[in-house]
Amino acid sequence: QVRLVESGGGLVQPGGSLRLSCAASGGTFSRYSMGWFRQAPGKEREFVAAVSWGGANTWYADSVKGRFTISRDNAKNTVYLQMNSLKPEDTAVYSCAADRRLRVGADYEYWGQGTQVTVSA
Repeated sequence: QVRLVESGGGLVQPGGSLRLSCAASGGTFSRYSMGWFRQAPGKEREFVAAVSWGGANTWYADSVKGRFTISRDNAKNTVYLQMNSLKPEDTAVYSCAADRRLRVGADYEYWGQGTQVTVSA
């Protein structure tokens, strides 16, 4: 059983930056592909970004491409989401997810509880 705990959310002004972290425990982290998703109030959960087991391959939703960067540190059992040039429409609860298969924009085996990101002046 893999446990995922997100951190780094908060309130930021439009144009600002945040870095989210997701710490994993309970499994061999390097054997899991990782993803970030978000869900805004009243909306469906949407895919944000994904990274392969070793970190060499990444994928992004069109809405965040060029602004967000996903990365992982397998020595620290942590995946990150660097978010730059934030917009009010990025406001959502951001959750990380893990799967032993390579998953991009699809259901994952394990999910964290999420961290709130609010972009507002």
